Amino acid sequence: MENLGSLALLLAFCVAIYAALASVVGRIKRKPFLVVSGQRGVYAIWVLITLASGILVHALMVSDFRFAYVAEHSNRSMPLLYKYAAWWGGQEGSLLLWSWLLATYSMVVAYTNRRRHRDFMPYVTGVLMTVQVFFLILNNFVANAFKMVTMDGRITALADGNGLSPLLQNPAMAIHPPMLYLGYVGFSVPFAFAIGSLITRQAGDGWIHTTRRWTLVTWLFQSTGVMLGMAWAYHVLGWGGYWGWDPVENASLLPWISGTAFLHSVMMQEKKGMMKIWNIVLISATFFLCILGTFLTRSGVVQSVHAFARSEIGKYFVSFLALGIAATVYLILERLDYLKSEAQLESVVSRESSFLFNNLILLASCFAVLWGTLFPVISAAVSGNQISLDADWYNRLMVPIGLFLLFLTGVGPLFAWRKTSVDSLRRNFQWPGAASVLLVAALIAAGMRSFYALISFGFCLFVALTVFAEFYKGSRSIAAKNGMNFVRAAVELTHRNTRRYGGYIVHMGIVLMFIGFTGQAFRLSEVKELNNGDSLKIGHYDLKMVNLEQGDNENYEWHRATLDVFKDGAELGLLRPEKRFYKASRQSTSEVGIRQRPNEDLYLNFGGMSDDNQRAVIQAYVNPLVTWIWVGGLVLIGGTLICLVPAKIKMQYARTQVVGVTSRHATIQK
Repeated sequence: MENLGSLALLLAFCVAIYAALASVVGRIKRKPFLVVSGQRGVYAIWVLITLASGILVHALMVSDFRFAYVAEHSNRSMPLLYKYAAWWGGQEGSLLLWSWLLATYSMVVAYTNRRRHRDFMPYVTGVLMTVQVFFLILNNFVANAFKMVTMDGRITALADGNGLSPLLQNPAMAIHPPMLYLGYVGFSVPFAFAIGSLITRQAGDGWIHTTRRWTLVTWLFQSTGVMLGMAWAYHVLGWGGYWGWDPVENASLLPWISGTAFLHSVMMQEKKGMMKIWNIVLISATFFLCILGTFLTRSGVVQSVHAFARSEIGKYFVSFLALGIAATVYLILERLDYLKSEAQLESVVSRESSFLFNNLILLASCFAVLWGTLFPVISAAVSGNQISLDADWYNRLMVPIGLFLLFLTGVGPLFAWRKTSVDSLRRNFQWPGAASVLLVAALIAAGMRSFYALISFGFCLFVALTVFAEFYKGSRSIAAKNGMNFVRAAVELTHRNTRRYGGYIVHMGIVLMFIGFTGQAFRLSEVKELNNGDSLKIGHYDLKMVNLEQGDNENYEWHRATLDVFKDGAELGLLRPEKRFYKASRQSTSEVGIRQRPNEDLYLNFGGMSDDNQRAVIQAYVNPLVTWIWVGGLVLIGGTLICLVPAKIKMQYARTQVVGVTSRHATIQK
């Protein structure tokens, strides 16, 4: 079986080279049979990589310890779920998953566009297959998942394996990495269409319309992956938080930020024919940031709880990034004449300008996070000393940027296209602005003194009211005209323009998440060694140790503390934080105890035993408003799903040239 897996990957590598060359040469030489054979090569690659992946997964599930990868990342006592998750738990398996997902995306793209875009689809296939070739080089020659355990030159089956990293033995890890991979890999598709459009000098927006849903689906996967990663960190790492500005966390955030900017500026190109260069640059940057994120995770070049061990694979990623970025920059510069805007910005106070400012701030935040992430590498190269920037550095920089982005989220819908009148501004800003000022005044009167928290709560109310106003005005009109109740009218309004109103729901999700983020300003923490009968006080909570026990099973040893929780004298129940030590990997993890409520979480972590091994070290945290982050994430996902639903009324825009400025007149087709 191992030989069949290796052979399948080697054949896939050869077919990928052929598919890339056949597609491009067939298009240049106008040989349709070559183009078609390239498409069929894409299907064959998916079959071959699926076969190889199936062999590896089967070996993991049956604990075939002749495979070095299985012996390194699995053992007999692991549950089946974690044996399956071991597919992406190590270097070789995760890269194989990358290749399989890319092959799947490529197959779907080739099949759904087999009769469309005949002018640039061969180049799209060529770009996708070039990326496929790169990852198959890694799969075959650098990080082969089908290496066998040998002893005295003979293949030998070990009695048991080392097991999956304890940090990955969590149900969320069966979902979180695949979601991020679906996001990372998915951005290859709009990038390939953008490059195909550039190569063929497409004057229209064909690639934008074709990849709109691809990009939105990919962004949805990336958003879900980031949210699951935050939840995993909060519930598994035991440090009391959900985001620590870890380099690998940042690597997942970077393409999300640039992808968000792209989704906003795409609307400008569709409606106004503007920001064409921006869009090409943004989608290219997003793709290369995905490759960079994969590089940071797998090369070990940065220190991270998420990263794999240091390896030589980094130089391959650096070479691919250098060649890819150079080729893309050259192509963009060569095709600048085809990327001219069809309209000009007429007023700073307009919806166009709000999109532009939104993009600028998003890119500024992206650059700031990128700089902070790569600073240890840069400092090591320049001075020989690796200097890491801590969470405080990121917070000082990103909190003001995030608040400005939140403000723009509320301001954008209040601006009109082209130019906004003073009367319109006063009318639209009056009630949301007044309500926000009143809220801030009330919070100050209640004793709140955190400047950023006050601004954040004020902006959150401002944005929420602008979103509600957009739904209220449209729903009231539909309800009056059709005799509907308000809720049904709101559903009808959303269905008529799912992209617009689904986007507003996404914005509402962001507001809820910012409420949760703001709670970090009021976080409490306490650490104390406790024995049976000892107490710990934190905020309004009193904790009493009622039991300290230990035990083991075939997978790990454990210590568990049982604490009775009281708040203002009222008993709330028991929490049982636990410390586990995994026998195979010789690593420890925490199972935290959390009492989750909308206003705050009581979070307990078993930090370990005292030096004399008689008392438990309990780390207690009160984390206000964290639940709002998870609710906001669900709302964001729901809004994105609504954006993917076809609108009941389709808007089409016809462009009319007027002295160098393009205007669009909307026509409605039912």
